[in-house]
Amino acid sequence: MDLNAIYLVSDSIGETADVVIRSALYQFETENYQLKKYSYVQTTEEIDDICAKAAEDEKAMIFYTFVKKEMADYMKEQIEQASLIGVDIYSPILTGLGQLFQLPAKEKPGMNRQLNEDYFNRVEAIEFSVKYDDGRDPRGIEKADIVLVGVSRTSKTPLSIYLANKNVKVANIPLFPESKPPKEIFTIAPERIIGLVNSPKKLNEVRKERLKTLGLPPSASYAGMERILEELEYADQIMKQIGCEVIDVSSKAIEETADHILHYMDVMNISRKQL
Repeated sequence: MDLNAIYLVSDSIGETADVVIRSALYQFETENYQLKKYSYVQTTEEIDDICAKAAEDEKAMIFYTFVKKEMADYMKEQIEQASLIGVDIYSPILTGLGQLFQLPAKEKPGMNRQLNEDYFNRVEAIEFSVKYDDGRDPRGIEKADIVLVGVSRTSKTPLSIYLANKNVKVANIPLFPESKPPKEIFTIAPERIIGLVNSPKKLNEVRKERLKTLGLPPSASYAGMERILEELEYADQIMKQIGCEVIDVSSKAIEETADHILHYMDVMNISRKQL
């Protein structure tokens, strides 16, 4: 028995038609059909070819999603001329929304896919920043768009996550005198490294608060001024050795520092890597 041919035709990948038709098919207890998908249809010649193929099938139906009105109109004409059954999924929706908003549709194929890609890129960047947080794996240094270095409590982690939400893949490395930084920070382009510094007074305050949350006495050396000055001096030596951009975060909100970095990336023409 010949299967009923269901044509899905789109000027983009065809996700909308695929989801709609498959959802509708669940309402029918039959497997007597075959889906034939045609994506990225951009010319009238392609429409002619598809309609000719559908006309050769014993039973066929065409569902199509064109955001360009002229293409949708042409598909409708060809379907009628070939005495086929066709359903325009997009045009009634675009027309209705246009009337509601009193705005013309952009008529740009693949807009929803672009939004989806942006979402998945953002998720990927967040996962990356979590994976390579706090120097957990130095291999992330070479893969990152930006590497943040600095002493403890210079907002490296929250800044990494904030930048990840802007699709920037960030690795961050803590600097402290007892441990040499990974060799990778001296081998990648210094433009990709951002040093973060904070005032001794501010560090003293935030570290005392940190100790409190951990149930430790605020008098611990971690929050002591002598220790803080030692760490800052060491971090300064490392940042000068790298030759990287340095940002004082002591009077900046996370958003301000992130904006500074994003602007810096634009000025330095730092592209975002694909994993």
